Amino acid sequence: MRDNGIHARHKRRYKVTTDSKQGLPVAENLVARNFTPMAPNQVWTSDITYLWTDEGWLYLPIVLDLFNREIVGWSLNSRMTADIVTDALTMAWFRKRPAPGLMHHSDRGSQYASHAFQDKLKVYGMSCSMSRKGNCWDNAPTESGFNSLKNERVHGFRYATHAQIKATAFEYIEVFYNRKRQHSTLCYRSPVQFLENSIKEQHQEKLVA
Repeated sequence: MRDNGIHARHKRRYKVTTDSKQGLPVAENLVARNFTPMAPNQVWTSDITYLWTDEGWLYLPIVLDLFNREIVGWSLNSRMTADIVTDALTMAWFRKRPAPGLMHHSDRGSQYASHAFQDKLKVYGMSCSMSRKGNCWDNAPTESGFNSLKNERVHGFRYATHAQIKATAFEYIEVFYNRKRQHSTLCYRSPVQFLENSIKEQHQEKLVA
């Protein structure tokens, strides 16, 4: 890197997004770092990250399907309230329409422990799992997705307005990350490619049977 004048991008601003001292009920860690479900729409994980612009912070929660690492739901807002996580979950549900019984995993933040979000999980027939206190490895795949976004679209860039970073988030998630970005855990295929190949393989197995 030194010989070629290459420098790593470093994190600059830091914003706390998890308040685990919120006094609300929390769920057990049912996922227990089992990040390899056998089919889509069995386990979704979620978390919130922060994006800085000259107009101030924006908060980005995502919902990730562990089966193919696809970001199935997300939202952006300047206020870190329960609405942003319920909006991301609602997008994911309308897109995928999973059967009741899906497990949703997150940290213990006040947004996910809120009555509004827990009520939404019940409406969709989802069970709740939460990471242990202060243990980011319990939600490692979601953290990895944020790390990719920050390194590839945020660190080293300056965004003047909320509109600019919203456009960047849309392009990265919907156009690049889900459909083009290769993942080592998916045999170097994109989330959409991995899912499509899995569906084809299942269809072929049924034909053979």
